[in-house]
Amino acid sequence: MHHELATAPNGKFIDVYRPGTHPTPLATVLLWHGIGPDERDVLEPLARTVAGLGALVFVPDWRSDAPDGGRAHLLASLEYARTHAAALGGDAGRMVLAGWSAGASAAMGVALNPAVADGWRPAAVVGIASRYDRPARTTGTPPLADLAVGGPSDPLPVPVSLVHGTADELMDTTCSRELLESLIAHRWPARLEEVRANHAGAIGAEYDPALDRCRASEDELIRAAAELTARTIAEAAGVPAA
Repeated sequence: MHHELATAPNGKFIDVYRPGTHPTPLATVLLWHGIGPDERDVLEPLARTVAGLGALVFVPDWRSDAPDGGRAHLLASLEYARTHAAALGGDAGRMVLAGWSAGASAAMGVALNPAVADGWRPAAVVGIASRYDRPARTTGTPPLADLAVGGPSDPLPVPVSLVHGTADELMDTTCSRELLESLIAHRWPARLEEVRANHAGAIGAEYDPALDRCRASEDELIRAAAELTARTIAEAAGVPAA
């Protein structure tokens, strides 16, 4: 597995992970972290696992405390991934948009409102441990409200995979179940994987009070949960099962 650090035109760092030996073009994933400002490192264990399964993975920094809530950072990272995927061996025309916590609702917001990305639509969305009744950082509107409005201008549905920990102490699994039900009601292909983990455990991390941030976990049960999350992302991206 190869890792390199890139810098977007806006100065934000982006971790790029690639498998060691896989045919190209690679399945491509853009993975957004949660509300903690510039915390791309929190997603490193998950991103490495997804890349090891055979995908090109971009993990950018973004700041939720920016005046626009992080919208410009998120959309700039999307533009960077779309522009550079092909040169890195990825499939620029078929990219999965994935996110954890606030990053998940941001990803869902783009799928529901492709106009914010100049009409671009992801090949699939993976939402990890989030709630969807609050304004998405990319759009300013709640994904559940966007779904409820409906109408002839609705975007074409894309597959949505949701992952949520059964022991999530911040957001109950009902948050993902509610979105799942709404997606299915509006004829979007959707599924939900419930993993034995808490909020951070769903991505293979745990909160460290000394650092006041999440770090990679060595707990076997947490790592097993993250493995399922990684396989869900890889499957959504079209990576062949081993």
